[in-house]
Amino acid sequence: MNTLERIKQLLIERGWSVYKLSKSSGIAQSTLSNMFSRNNDPSISTLEDICSAFGITLSQFFANEGELVALNK
Repeated sequence: MNTLERIKQLLIERGWSVYKLSKSSGIAQSTLSNMFSRNNDPSISTLEDICSAFGITLSQFFANEGELVALNK
């Protein structure tokens, strides 16, 4: 799974819109929308802000789904 697909998956799991992610992460909605429409991966600092908004670490972001379940126990 690529980075953008993972972010989309997390949005769906939480029932969040790009707007909600923007407000929770402090990243401009236009930045997030452009990232998705242009298929550009976020910078590390942007990804850290996104992970922080979701309440997960970078390690959890990149973990396989089975590993993520184990990390949360």
